[in-house]
Amino acid sequence: MTSTSPPSPEDAFQLFDLRVEVVCPPDTRIMCGAKEGDYFTLKGEMLYLPPDQGISIYSLSSVLPLLAAKQRVTAKNDWMTTDALIACPDPCCPSQLKIVREGIRTFRHSETTAVPLNNTDAPK
Repeated sequence: MTSTSPPSPEDAFQLFDLRVEVVCPPDTRIMCGAKEGDYFTLKGEMLYLPPDQGISIYSLSSVLPLLAAKQRVTAKNDWMTTDALIACPDPCCPSQLKIVREGIRTFRHSETTAVPLNNTDAPK
């Protein structure tokens, strides 16, 4: 999308890239089909899996609601900053998904939405 005016500093926001890794306790039966070391990455709004690797839709559904919040910069005491392990939704499966914040990217409001930025709504 092309902006009609150059983006201003007020137009910028930042998001973390995320890596979501499978953590499996040793010598346990994993019910969701995951393997230790499986992962996917999230860059902006795009989710990437390595070639020939899948993920259970049920495991994905347990972590998906948290990803947009984990991408944002949060206060150091916020649980969203400190808590990173998400349980497999199968109560008989001991695997977990670990959300790791990686690099940070800067985005422009004008490049991510057609809705104009209304600076009168910004906190003062």
